Amino acid sequence: MIGSMLRRYLYLFAGLVGLALLGGCSTVDIDKYRNQTPVLDLRDYFNGTLDAHGIFQDRSGEVVKRFHVVIEAKWQGEVGTLDERFTYSDGSTQRRVWTITRLGDGRYRGTADDVVGVAQGEAAGNALRWRYVLALPVDGKVYNVDFDDWMFLMDQRVMLNRSVMSKWGFRLGEVTLSFYKREG
Repeated sequence: MIGSMLRRYLYLFAGLVGLALLGGCSTVDIDKYRNQTPVLDLRDYFNGTLDAHGIFQDRSGEVVKRFHVVIEAKWQGEVGTLDERFTYSDGSTQRRVWTITRLGDGRYRGTADDVVGVAQGEAAGNALRWRYVLALPVDGKVYNVDFDDWMFLMDQRVMLNRSVMSKWGFRLGEVTLSFYKREG
């Protein structure tokens, strides 16, 4: 009898710990940033030429890639094109062309050749949350990896971006970017 009660308490304790861990995995609601300024308007910020510098850190925190991106961005009405050209510290290059559609109410959707399905974005105040699945080539294989991007407009020229990469709910690493909008 004592053994079965102890077992029930252990199961209850394990269940409560599991719920606490799940609660710790929740993310911040974009509405928390609604009153933050300057207000991010993707059509305004991603218009013209931008530079970005970034790093990829594995889940231990080690920087395993550094890169520079030049972005040529333009909009026609509610549809924008972001032509991103990456140069990595090892000399390799990559290109991604995003097509982004503004849906209204701070919502966006986007596509690119290496994005699986459709990216979903939501902006409020100075922040944008951008979620998508990227087909990521690694050592001759391609893995579909979940990206959860948070971008924060710091001023009219600088935006910071932090992306968490995961697969099956397990964190693989982070990408950190600093965007800088060129004048003119």
